Amino acid sequence: MSGVRPGPPTPRGGTASRGGTGARGGTGARPGGARSANRAPGEERAPGEKRASGEKRALTSVAAGDRFHGEEPEHTPRLWHVTLSVSGARAPLTEVRRALEQLAHDHPFLLTSRYADDHAEIRYWEEARDLHDAAAVALRLWGEHRQSAGLPPWEIVGLEVIDRATYHQRIAAGYGPAPATPIGVHPF
Repeated sequence: MSGVRPGPPTPRGGTASRGGTGARGGTGARPGGARSANRAPGEERAPGEKRASGEKRALTSVAAGDRFHGEEPEHTPRLWHVTLSVSGARAPLTEVRRALEQLAHDHPFLLTSRYADDHAEIRYWEEARDLHDAAAVALRLWGEHRQSAGLPPWEIVGLEVIDRATYHQRIAAGYGPAPATPIGVHPF
């Protein structure tokens, strides 16, 4: 699998759903063709070959258990621990809790949500090829589920994405949430 997909470029500024294409998706090349001179359109890059300046790869999220057989190790999915912080105007605590519980019900990958009447923090594991993909999926989470879960109209004010090894190093060093932190939706 390559970061370059055949077909016409996707317009910039589009929206994308989880696993789709959007602002970073499309052909992986800039309109006008900033592509390696040695490759035909849609041709895969040789192992170790870098993307040309301005060339973009398709953004994808990876379903649990999916593997890309025959690809280089840097293209196989990894687990990323995500902490998303949101904040905004005060909202009734009962509505905030109900919305976060609905989000957790709709998306069981959520580990822990903490909330107050004007901010919340969501922690979960994301499986993605790299940090950029995991961060992009995380940045879309709140906005894409605002209507379906009834989330408050808050903005994202913080995002941390760390790999599994870093997460476990922090826990071992006494940083981060305690291993006994209960899973679910809890007030701060």
